[in-house]
Amino acid sequence: MIIAKVIGMVVSTRKEEDLRGFKLLIVQPLTPEGKERGEPLVAVDTVGAGIGEKVVVALGSPARLAVDNPEAPVDASIVGIIDSLELGK
Repeated sequence: MIIAKVIGMVVSTRKEEDLRGFKLLIVQPLTPEGKERGEPLVAVDTVGAGIGEKVVVALGSPARLAVDNPEAPVDASIVGIIDSLELGK
């Protein structure tokens, strides 16, 4: 799993049947300290996240489990909204 920030959304009038009912959001991966890392990616929203929120994103096979379909064409799912983050020193 990774920490990311929702930076946008994808509007799709047609999509795979297994993805109907889910929003597609653009997320920017972050370091634990909140700095951007890597390229943005599209993730299926399973928790009702919004633009500007920090989220937890599952990648790979666990991402498909978040949409209750191991056959769904999903490799990134938003599985949590972060209220706060505390790092130990």
